[in-house]
Amino acid sequence: MMNVQMQTINQKMAVEYLKFFYPSIRSEITQLSKQNNFAGVIQATINYLKDLLLESKINIIGHHIKLMEFIYKKGNPYVKDMIENLFIRSFESFKKHTKVQYWNDLYNYMPVKFQEIYVEQQKKDEIFFGK
Repeated sequence: MMNVQMQTINQKMAVEYLKFFYPSIRSEITQLSKQNNFAGVIQATINYLKDLLLESKINIIGHHIKLMEFIYKKGNPYVKDMIENLFIRSFESFKKHTKVQYWNDLYNYMPVKFQEIYVEQQKKDEIFFGK
């Protein structure tokens, strides 16, 4: 049996996945990618998830977090950095803008790796900023 390995995902491939995963913001993702604004693409996905959060669509947000994990796992170092520094960091904002129960549910949907990164970010913020 052949061992087929998937190619590492760079920012252009990540954009293609995100256009597929987020059809309702596909045009925005396309426009930002034409400008080589990968950070903007990630921010657009965050904004979309925040809108879902306002509608209390926790299950859908959890699904999208798992889709982002797929990109993260296969991503090159740049893609991983952007997901860590924008997407995962945005979880703190999610926490502040939702009910405790919704946050707990959302946290439980997070892949373990994202939980670890999030907790580490919180520890560093506490050390550096006294939060």
